Amino acid sequence: MINKVRAFFHFKSKIDLVLFFSLFLGFWLPSIVYSQVNSESLKVATFDMDVTPPLGTNYLTYDSQVGTWDLGLRAKGIVIQGSGQPIVLCAIDWIGIGNEGMDAFKGTLAQAAGTIPERVSVNVVHQHDAPRCDFGAEQRLLKAGANPSNHHPVNFDGNFAREVLRGLRKVVEESLNHAQSINHIGFGEAEVFKVASNRNIYDKDGMVRATRFTATADPKLRAEPEGVIDPLVSVVSFWNDDKPVAVLSYYATHPQSYYRTGIPNPDFPGIARFMRQIAVPQALHIHFNGAGGNIGAGKYNDGSPENRMILAERLADGMKRAWEATEKRPISQNQVNWEVEKVSLPVGKHLYKIKEDIMNNDSLLIQNHALARKMAFLDRMENGVMIDIGMLKVNDVRILFMPGELFVEYQLAAKAERPDLKVAMAAYGDFGPGYIGTTILYDKGGYEVSERATNVDPSVEGVLMGVIKKLLRE
Repeated sequence: MINKVRAFFHFKSKIDLVLFFSLFLGFWLPSIVYSQVNSESLKVATFDMDVTPPLGTNYLTYDSQVGTWDLGLRAKGIVIQGSGQPIVLCAIDWIGIGNEGMDAFKGTLAQAAGTIPERVSVNVVHQHDAPRCDFGAEQRLLKAGANPSNHHPVNFDGNFAREVLRGLRKVVEESLNHAQSINHIGFGEAEVFKVASNRNIYDKDGMVRATRFTATADPKLRAEPEGVIDPLVSVVSFWNDDKPVAVLSYYATHPQSYYRTGIPNPDFPGIARFMRQIAVPQALHIHFNGAGGNIGAGKYNDGSPENRMILAERLADGMKRAWEATEKRPISQNQVNWEVEKVSLPVGKHLYKIKEDIMNNDSLLIQNHALARKMAFLDRMENGVMIDIGMLKVNDVRILFMPGELFVEYQLAAKAERPDLKVAMAAYGDFGPGYIGTTILYDKGGYEVSERATNVDPSVEGVLMGVIKKLLRE
C-alpha cells in the first residue's frame, strides 16, 4: 500500500513520505478526536485549587499582606465533555481579572482542557482582600517606569498570577483523568433574606443622593429600603443518576462584610460555599457572583466582624433551600450547548481625555496605577479586540456569563426576557470595562457610573441587551 502511495504521489525519498503522512494525520486527526469525543457520554471533570498568596508576599490588590485566614482563596470549576469541544466554567476568589490577564486565563484553561478560549468562561467572585490580574495594565506601568507592585492605589504585579496559571493548567489537566459521567441536570431557586440591597439611594427627582456601600456605618442609610435587587439564589447541579457531581450557585451582590484587612479571605460567600460543601460533600460546590455591580450588603451590614458569619449563614440558608427545591431532569449530549457572542463595548469618552493627558505626561501612570487598566481597555477596544459573552444551554436552563461589574437590572431583564426558561447569570468576567450601568442610570449619578469607576459609554446597554436577547431567543 505504501509503495502504491509513493508511486501515486511520486515521492523522491523516505523523508518526503514521512512528511506526507505527518501532514495527512495532522489534517485528519482533529476530526477523528472530535468524533470520538462526540461518541462518548457526557462527563464533568471538577477542579479546585488554592490561589491564596503566600505569607510574606505582596500581591493583594489594595494592601500589603500581613497574615492568613482559616479559609483561603480558591479557583473552582468544571469541564463539560461529550458535547462538542469541552466547555470550561471557572470561578476565582479574586477581585478582578481583565484585559490581557483574561486572555491568559482563558487561553491557559483552554489548552489544559483541550478546547478553545471561546468555550471558556472565567469569572471572579470579587472579594476585596484578594489579588487581581491585568497583564495589560502591568505592561503599561512597566513601560512608564512604574513599579506595578506599589499600591497607588492598585497593585498590578502579575508574578503571582503567572504562578497560578502554571499550577491551574496542571490541575485542570489532571482533573480530566477523573471526569465523571453525568445524565441529569438540576435547577432550584430560593429567596435569600437580609443580605442584598441596592447601593444607591435616590432623591425625589430620581437622582442618587447617597451611596450605601457594602459596609455602611450610618444607621440612617441602613434604614433606607432595599431598593432594586434580585433576591433569588439559583443553584444548578450536574448528576450521575442520584449522585451529585457539581453544584453551581449564582447570587448577585458585592461579597464584602469587612475588608482592607491585609489578610486574604473569601468573605461571606466563601464561607457560605464552604458550609454547603460540608452539607453535600459528594459534589464540588462553585459559587458565581451575579450582576451585583450596584448591589451590596450595606443595609444589613455596618462592617462589624461578626456580620461576616451572619451574612454567610443567610446566604447558605438560601443555597440550602434552593438545593432542596431542585428539580432534576435527564440530559443527553444534544441538549448541552454553548453559545458565544463577541462584542466590542463602547468606550467612555473620558478615557480619551486620560489618554491625551498621559501622552503629555506619562508620570500620571506612576501617580495613579488605576489609569493603566483604563488605558489597556481603551487600547483593546480601539484595536478591535472583542469580549466573549457566553451562555450555557442545557434543556430549559440558560446561564449567561457576562463581563464587568454589571448592574442587577441586566440580570432582571434577562430573566424577564424568557420567563419560560430557568435563567441564571454570572457577571465579573473580563474586568476591563469596570462598572457597567444602564443608559438611564448613567444620568442618575452615583459612584458606579462616575469616571473613576466605569470605562464604558452609556450606550453599552444597547449592545449588551441586544446580545442577551439574541442568545436567549435562539
